[in-house]
Amino acid sequence: MKALWDKQALITAIDGYAIGDIPETFSGISIDSRTLIEGDIFFCIKGHHLDGHDFAVQAYERGAAVLIVAENRLADMEKISAPLIVVSDVLQALEKLAQAARKRSKAKIIAVTGSVGKTTTKEVLKQVLATVGKVHANSASLNNHWGVPLTLARMPVESNYGVFEIGMNHKDEIRPLVKLVHPHVVLITHISAAHMGFFKNLEEIADAKAEIFEGLDEEGIAVLNADDDFFPYLVQKAKQCSVKRILSFGETKNSDYQAKDIRLLTDYSSMIVSISGQDRAMKIGAPGRHIIQNSLAVIAACDAIGVDLEPVLLSLSYFSPQKGRGVRYRLSLPSGGEFYLIDESYNANPASMRAALDLLAIGPVGVEGRRIAILGDMLELGAYSEKLHRDLVKPVYLSGANPVFLFGEAMKFLATDLAAYVKVHYAENIEKILPLILAEISNGDLLMIKSSHSLYSSDIVSALLDRYKVVSL
Repeated sequence: MKALWDKQALITAIDGYAIGDIPETFSGISIDSRTLIEGDIFFCIKGHHLDGHDFAVQAYERGAAVLIVAENRLADMEKISAPLIVVSDVLQALEKLAQAARKRSKAKIIAVTGSVGKTTTKEVLKQVLATVGKVHANSASLNNHWGVPLTLARMPVESNYGVFEIGMNHKDEIRPLVKLVHPHVVLITHISAAHMGFFKNLEEIADAKAEIFEGLDEEGIAVLNADDDFFPYLVQKAKQCSVKRILSFGETKNSDYQAKDIRLLTDYSSMIVSISGQDRAMKIGAPGRHIIQNSLAVIAACDAIGVDLEPVLLSLSYFSPQKGRGVRYRLSLPSGGEFYLIDESYNANPASMRAALDLLAIGPVGVEGRRIAILGDMLELGAYSEKLHRDLVKPVYLSGANPVFLFGEAMKFLATDLAAYVKVHYAENIEKILPLILAEISNGDLLMIKSSHSLYSSDIVSALLDRYKVVSL
């Protein structure tokens, strides 16, 4: 395996000084002693609740090749025989290493943000670009002020493409990260009511997302969703940042990458995509209109960096959803028969909740099966929370879900309004709702599970997978 960093490049980049016998090369970078791999550089970052310096011993015992430590914690490191590189600030040192990684890289860089679809779009880009070169991208959702510099610092010098998801829940968070990444293409998936608890309105969210234009390469390209109500506003913001070229995607007529004749099927989707006036029939390996949108964004971004679209379109036909983001299971019942489960448990906001309910509406059910929605709170909605939860009555009803299981403090508002239309089971938490769910499942049912991440609806998924045998994905 080719080394990620050598000793001199590392010390120079982070402006530190060495103590002990520093290895000549390093194979990786870690900020978490639990997932550290032998040979990694371990950055002892101080977080809001935990301090990496307190885990330095564990990191060294797990095989860290060198520890990056703050000078004001040096005395605490005396009991450790590990090689050290001492810096004034560990997070700033990681950012400096990220800057060095970007400076040495010849990769084409794409940065992705938006209220919904960021991670899926990033994962699809990662998959399709791997068919034409070496790709580096965020692991999971490492998209914040730690995750982005960590991902950039981890980028191998031989990478052909870099894909960086950049998230935020406050203004001024995207700006420094995109300037670090300095992409050739920026992509905004959609503006919607996510993190409304930290903003006055959707326009403020659009402004925060538009910070991504500020780090774009001078000759860079912006890729925007023409179906988004904020499309004209984002075009204006891009032009204010001197973006010279803007590409559009969507179902809107005359989009640069337009979807037509869409067919939303149980297991996949198909469409005609118009690219520069030429129509191409294509299949997408996962169901859902939101996947159509994500795929159009991917096609546009790949075209923008000059990638041959033939392998891209072919690869999209093989795309499959990720854990917590739409993956589907077929499970057998001990008494005979089977049921289906759509795992949308990773996170939730009003737009992604509607997309998941759309998946439930077109998903497979048996002859006597039912569509069952299992929904938890959508968090970080602030004063808008009650209204946005109540607004789910129509989407839930149109999905055909009956019965519906709801849990969490805010879902009680939906439970009250929805009870006039379908059978509703409500409980305060997962521990109380899970037995009700288990008692209800029968042959042919289709379950869809979704909530904000910190409600741990993934525990319901785990409980079902532990209890019932998976027949197939």
